[in-house]
Amino acid sequence: MEKQQLCDKIRELYQDVGECGIDVDVNYDKDQNRWVVDLTKDQHHLKTYLEEGDAESCMQGRQCVSLGIEIAQLRSNIERMK
Repeated sequence: MEKQQLCDKIRELYQDVGECGIDVDVNYDKDQNRWVVDLTKDQHHLKTYLEEGDAESCMQGRQCVSLGIEIAQLRSNIERMK
């Protein structure tokens, strides 16, 4: 699996990420054998990890549960700061 493919799939599954101006970046951590997903907007930043099985589920078009929770948390933090 390629970094850009996973990033594109996350944007496809969570279309509001782009609409809200939330930046997403993904990198594979070889030491931990999992994907690192960084979400940022303005000064807010959250990092979450996708295990291989979760990343594969994302690529197959299923929802990424842990990522969805992090996106919701980031949105909540941003709304409280307004």
